[in-house]
Amino acid sequence: MRVDELENSGWRPVPFQCFVLKVQSRCNLSCDYCYLYEMGDQSWRRSSKVMSDEVIDLTAHRIGEHAHTHDVPLVDVVLHGGEPLLAGAETLARVATSVRREAAAATQVRFTVQTNGTLLSDVMLEVLAEHDINVAVSIDGDAEANDRHRRYADGRGSHEAVVKGLNALRTPGYRHLYSGLLCTIDLDNDPVRTYRSLLEHEPPGMDFLLPHGNWSAPPPGWKDDPGSTPYGDWLIAAFDQWYGASTQQTAVRLFQDTLSLLFGGHAVSEQIGLDPADVVVVDTDGLVEQVDTLKSAYDGASATGLSVRDAPFDAALRLPAMAARQLGVAALSDACRGCAEREICGGGYYTHRYREGSGFRNPTIYCADMLRFVGHVRARISADVARLSGGGTA
Repeated sequence: MRVDELENSGWRPVPFQCFVLKVQSRCNLSCDYCYLYEMGDQSWRRSSKVMSDEVIDLTAHRIGEHAHTHDVPLVDVVLHGGEPLLAGAETLARVATSVRREAAAATQVRFTVQTNGTLLSDVMLEVLAEHDINVAVSIDGDAEANDRHRRYADGRGSHEAVVKGLNALRTPGYRHLYSGLLCTIDLDNDPVRTYRSLLEHEPPGMDFLLPHGNWSAPPPGWKDDPGSTPYGDWLIAAFDQWYGASTQQTAVRLFQDTLSLLFGGHAVSEQIGLDPADVVVVDTDGLVEQVDTLKSAYDGASATGLSVRDAPFDAALRLPAMAARQLGVAALSDACRGCAEREICGGGYYTHRYREGSGFRNPTIYCADMLRFVGHVRARISADVARLSGGGTA
């Protein structure tokens, strides 16, 4: 695929609107499913531990440059890691100050730190509040569910520390920073119990993430059998609990994205749908990368060969690998193009399509699960629409 040929045919890339900054490459937990440390790419070993002031300022300049070039009115900046709070409050404050300065009045910047929650002290929260940095926390359920995988290197579970951090975040002075929870699905964890345990933390939103796997390294519990849909079944149980509640208790991103797509709208995340990917990553050394979950596939899968030191973000937009994640149906496999659910599933999350030898032009490893889940949601919505319209078809 040649990007210049695409552009000659009238295609234009979508500007980046989400910038993930790897402010810290190390972590204080040792989660056994972590795509950064436990899977195909081990480049973190060669990375600087903390993003330097020089890289922070260069990255801020590139973000402002990109936003102004494309007249982007709002950008999201996600402070990520490793565990980003290990970078320290001073580093996080400098990022916020520098990016907002470079973005200037023409572009609003919305900051979020994605953290494991164990370091959410009052001192840290005070700095996050001062710089208007929202907080999203990773937690996989109750103590038993969370601590099965999310442990310290010495084997201690992290749940107690995470809950302490969440309790501090939920106090009146910091509650406005609370953006939600991220939960990685574990088939050993009951979906309804998991959902209810997350609700106890009163999140304004949450999301369920499929564990990263692909055709060459399948996820836990996956079977090469179209009739086996354990992850789809898990999602359905959680969806029914959420959708069937008398009042909506919280937002669930994957569920809301699926409903939006079924009604002809758009998705917020890359997990589902065909909307162009608009995310770019900058690591601690200033290297520009594609979405970092690609590191689960193979060493170098997210690399672009670019750096904020010598290239604008527009250079990344014109890379074939980046363009492939913005082409919609044109980038799907033949099987996905012919699928009745292609507009909803969208081929599944790009990272989960990888197969050694054929790259990413495949259906997601979760194909059967996604078809099962989407089909269930469609059936529930159709039944409700028919009932509300007096028995007509949806």
